[in-house]
Amino acid sequence: MGKKLSFLSLSLGAQILDENYSLGKSLTNNQLVQLASKGAQKDAINVVLTAADVAVQGFCSSRCGTHDSALGSRKGSKFTYIWVGNSETQCPGQCAWPFHQPIYGPQNPPLVAPNNDVGLDGMVINLAGLLAGTATNPFGNGYYQGPKEAPLEAASACPGIYGKGAYPGYAGDLLVDSTTGASYNANGVNGRKYLLPALFDPATNTCSTLV
Repeated sequence: MGKKLSFLSLSLGAQILDENYSLGKSLTNNQLVQLASKGAQKDAINVVLTAADVAVQGFCSSRCGTHDSALGSRKGSKFTYIWVGNSETQCPGQCAWPFHQPIYGPQNPPLVAPNNDVGLDGMVINLAGLLAGTATNPFGNGYYQGPKEAPLEAASACPGIYGKGAYPGYAGDLLVDSTTGASYNANGVNGRKYLLPALFDPATNTCSTLV
């Protein structure tokens, strides 16, 4: 008998708002873990989203977000977490391309963001890539290419690719909303549209796109 396939199921859990900036507006890695640990730690991926006016260690200079694991409250347990920052006012050219002019490389005109929010639409791209990385390499010993210290994961192995025909400075052949002119490749609930990154397909050794 063949091995039975199993599928991941993801649902939205409890949401915690920290509108009073309990740890301030300049966060360290340890403080990200502190925020992430407030959520459920079993069978969960805790996601920390920081606002446009919050600075985070390494944000913009070396990363737009990250995923990692930390020790849980139960002895010997670990939980996974993701952090993504809103780059709208700090570094949209680095963390919200192709919805903003890039800092480096080919200077093609930016695309129209599908939700009319460069910062948040950029966060969707980064969150999607980090969710894929967490699912396939949650504790640093899963699926990745290259060195463990700087792994190329499911999405990070395909940078800047969102549709077929993509090349540096060109996101690929995307769907375009006839009313707003926004570019997207995925449909969400309530008519929402999003741009999601390509994922590396180990079966073909290529980057697989939604469109």
